[in-house]
Amino acid sequence: MGANATGKSGKSAGFSEQERAAMKERAAELRKESGRGRGDKAAADELDVLSKIAEMEAADRAVAERIHAVVTSAAPELAPKLWYGQPAYARKGKVVCFFRSGKGDKERYSSFGFTPAANLDDPGGLWPTSYAVVELTAKAEETIADLVRKAVS
Repeated sequence: MGANATGKSGKSAGFSEQERAAMKERAAELRKESGRGRGDKAAADELDVLSKIAEMEAADRAVAERIHAVVTSAAPELAPKLWYGQPAYARKGKVVCFFRSGKGDKERYSSFGFTPAANLDDPGGLWPTSYAVVELTAKAEETIADLVRKAVS
């Protein structure tokens, strides 16, 4: 349940255990960032992302590794970093796209998404901001690469 959910008594049920854990991870990330010098921050952030990916269950790890390779190849200007405890890719400190582990989120699928910092707005007024990812085919990798290139254009 989210922060706006209410129980039978009409009182706020508060954040779920999963939401609290994500907020704690984000707070730890911010503390870690504030303690790093400028020179080694990018390398340390990428190491954090790769370590997080290595901790994932095998299926999510395989997808996350491929997404990491696709994103960093398609947009080398994006900097890998953790965001709410999950791999993300930022430009000038603002997250543009991210991967969410389905197993880590206790969902039936993982997802790859974009934030409002991504340049994906469609003049038609409707565009997707998140995609379910169960496996990555060559076509899916190509789609992700195209979207990431557009997001940073």
